[in-house]
Amino acid sequence: MSTTKELQDFAQQVRRDIVRMVHAVKSGHPGGSLGCNEFLTVLYQDVMVHSTEFSMNGENEDIFFLSNGHISPVFYSVLARSGYFPVEELATFRLLNSRLQGHPTTHEGLPGIRMASGSLGQGMSVAIGAAQAKKLNGDDKLIYSLHGDGELQEGQNWEAIMYAAGKNVDNYIATIDYNGQQIDGSTDHVMPMGDLKAKFEAFGWIVLEVEKGNDIDSIKAGLAEAKSLTGNGKPICILLKTEMGNGIDFMMYTHAWHGKAPSDAQLENALSQNPETLGDY
Repeated sequence: MSTTKELQDFAQQVRRDIVRMVHAVKSGHPGGSLGCNEFLTVLYQDVMVHSTEFSMNGENEDIFFLSNGHISPVFYSVLARSGYFPVEELATFRLLNSRLQGHPTTHEGLPGIRMASGSLGQGMSVAIGAAQAKKLNGDDKLIYSLHGDGELQEGQNWEAIMYAAGKNVDNYIATIDYNGQQIDGSTDHVMPMGDLKAKFEAFGWIVLEVEKGNDIDSIKAGLAEAKSLTGNGKPICILLKTEMGNGIDFMMYTHAWHGKAPSDAQLENALSQNPETLGDY
């Protein structure tokens, strides 16, 4: 178990990684990556039972699926700093023939990646299948997944949501990055989704809300509660209320940094707000 300070230091270094990776190639998605930083930090550093001796089957360990694959910078940074591959490899992000493509893929064999997630709306279906496989194999570990709130505008999600409850997939925790923003503006402007909590509950899920989705201790408490509720015949949903661009003041409170790289001056500004804690690559 990690202390809150250790997790905060880890997340601070991940913020540096995110903006440096995206800046280097003038391409990528910093906003959502920064917003989900603390969640993935807590998940990999404090909650999941997992091994860096990577196998696709993930037998006898918890498995995570990133559905909103465009936030690959945060995923790559957390995986590297958790020991899945060398931190120095982050410098190859989005380069030709790199294992760290803009959206995660599996054919490069990057440890920690079990599904390609460039196309939105598919991750929940994959995660549910993996959860059912664990049950069939007598494996008592859990499946976790992360989804954008705008991603729920894809219809396939709702078929999966209905299926998971109907088949009692109760070894599965799906987290929604509930920041209210997507590439073209607010989710309410692009496609209002109404009361997500009520919708998931109407489909037969247990729903938890984490109001401070960028607070380490709140995330730890939310995930602990979710884990305690598994095995009760229902899948679990966490509505994690995050801030896009969290931790870098000029990137927060707007959708503008969904898929935009910082300039040289903006990079220096961002790094000055997040002093080095674990060492840059």
